[in-house]
Amino acid sequence: MKKILLFRYSSIGDIVLTSPVIRCLRKAYPQANIHYLCKTNFAPILQANPYIDKVYHFEKDIVPLLAILKQESYDLLIDLHKNLRSFQLRKALGIPTYRFYKANIEKWLMVQFKINRLPKKHIVDRYMETLQPLGISYDGEGLDYFIPKGERFPPPPLKLNQRPPFLTFAIGATHTTKRLPDDMVTAICEALPYQIILLGGKNEQATGEKVASKFPAKVLNCCGSLNLHQSADAIRQSALLITHDTGMMHIGAALRKRIISIWGNTIPAFGMYPFYPDGIESNTTIEVQGLSCRPCSKIGHSRCPKKHFRCMKDINIQDIVFTVKESMD
Repeated sequence: MKKILLFRYSSIGDIVLTSPVIRCLRKAYPQANIHYLCKTNFAPILQANPYIDKVYHFEKDIVPLLAILKQESYDLLIDLHKNLRSFQLRKALGIPTYRFYKANIEKWLMVQFKINRLPKKHIVDRYMETLQPLGISYDGEGLDYFIPKGERFPPPPLKLNQRPPFLTFAIGATHTTKRLPDDMVTAICEALPYQIILLGGKNEQATGEKVASKFPAKVLNCCGSLNLHQSADAIRQSALLITHDTGMMHIGAALRKRIISIWGNTIPAFGMYPFYPDGIESNTTIEVQGLSCRPCSKIGHSRCPKKHFRCMKDINIQDIVFTVKESMD
């Protein structure tokens, strides 16, 4: 096997979750050229990975890339996305392809009818199944996330309010129904007697500023001011990570951090909970059990379809505070 193309187009967490496939493939074929195709936003994650020789990326339309990829003369495609663009690529290149089982029907049954036919395995294990025809199995070493040397936290002129230790709190999520309401984020920060670094994107910047202004001695708002690698380095240095079901959660697991994961409309049973190396289990799941409407989506919504948002609002903040204090003390 001389040249292999893997592809998973998005998103942060999903791409981090494919990292064991990359590593195990490299171990099996140390001399092969391993390429990866993704959307441009996520290319920096893969460009830092030493197991990958080349990263191709595109903004929206994959078609202009197809001729270039065809010239690469790949021996094998590994499809870790399995959607319409995957079909376009497979058809254009016309070479042997291994695809992972996406379990869309099972997810649909769970969301629509609460019939649980979901695979009883993590999505990483399903990604790894694509390598079974090659005789490659999972090595037990967990996820990878590589932080380039120049991407360190805190970047100047940012300064920590106090000396470490500190904890990181990833307050963002792409979908509203995967995020705690702002008042609950504020209440958690108020109750914790530790230095807290708030992580998130531009969309969380206002929330972060509001929380930090109330507790300037212990809360540092970094939402919208760090790139992904700098956020990852903040997580690496932190004592633990509080996070929603987001890409930051998977980066935290890749960095072997203690995680308190907070779940709203999605559920761990979808197979995307924090994935650690064999023998390590360092996640505490915080979720509301017994809601008949949950899960209401395999991804998320801009607002609660039932208008009550109980999957987040019914979470006991004291459970989070107790778990953090127990871990920090």
